[in-house]
Amino acid sequence: MNISMPALLSQLLLGLVNGSFYAILSLGLAVIFGLLNVINFAHGALFMMGAVLTWMAMNYFEVNYWVMLIAAPVIVGLFGVLIERLLLRWIYKLDHLYGLLLTLGLTLLIEGAFRSVYGVSGLSYDAPEQLSGATNLGFMILPNYRAWVVVASLVVCFATWFVIEKTRIGAYLRAGTENPRLVEAFGVNVPLMITLTYGFGVALAAFAGVLAAPVIQVSPLMGQNLIIVVFAVVVIGGMGSIMGAIVTGLGLGVIEGFTKVFYPEASSTVVFVIMVIVLLIRPAGLFGKEK
Repeated sequence: MNISMPALLSQLLLGLVNGSFYAILSLGLAVIFGLLNVINFAHGALFMMGAVLTWMAMNYFEVNYWVMLIAAPVIVGLFGVLIERLLLRWIYKLDHLYGLLLTLGLTLLIEGAFRSVYGVSGLSYDAPEQLSGATNLGFMILPNYRAWVVVASLVVCFATWFVIEKTRIGAYLRAGTENPRLVEAFGVNVPLMITLTYGFGVALAAFAGVLAAPVIQVSPLMGQNLIIVVFAVVVIGGMGSIMGAIVTGLGLGVIEGFTKVFYPEASSTVVFVIMVIVLLIRPAGLFGKEK
């Protein structure tokens, strides 16, 4: 098989773009599971919610992309705060299955509400004018918006990792999930911290939705196409592992992109094949801690 270098590089870029979405979505899942111990199946619906809210703001109120890149995650994050306060806080001490079923029900409600208004046909909005067009690198043509998606995702992912793993706030978050009474003794409001953590985790999903919309069609069902793969990414990286979510998401996106070149038939299943192999060799995941 003769594959040209531009074709390989274009697939590498496509893989990095998909991997960026996988990384930022799986990061949100890892934050919520690692710090709250909740399997958040509503993550895909909240990803969709960020994209649809941006489409609504741009089409109905002429709000520009840059404003919604901040506003949509904030709005969805506040919605996440309500979810945690009203629903999730009552099931933290129960089996993981209860959280999974509750968030699955939320997914069906959110998707059903948007589907009843917009149907299932794809909507779209254009990338901002500043990011339109492409740059000729000599060996390939690089679409400016796709490059922005990769850079923005990497910045947000590694900033999140740094805050959680290297700062005092992150130390309080980790300690608060393991020994909340001890942390409260230092004057930290642990319930509020947990609420804000969930809100931040779903805000990451909405941020990914805003980034994704100019690349893929906006649809009430768009989260369904990604969430299963993202859960596989989290399992491979290690449930609750922040760095595992980032590295695995990017890596699997690239592997998926190259698979489309050399064996297209396997591109939709390669992630799950890797997941099975990893679970057989290392059940805790590549970056997870063995118990």
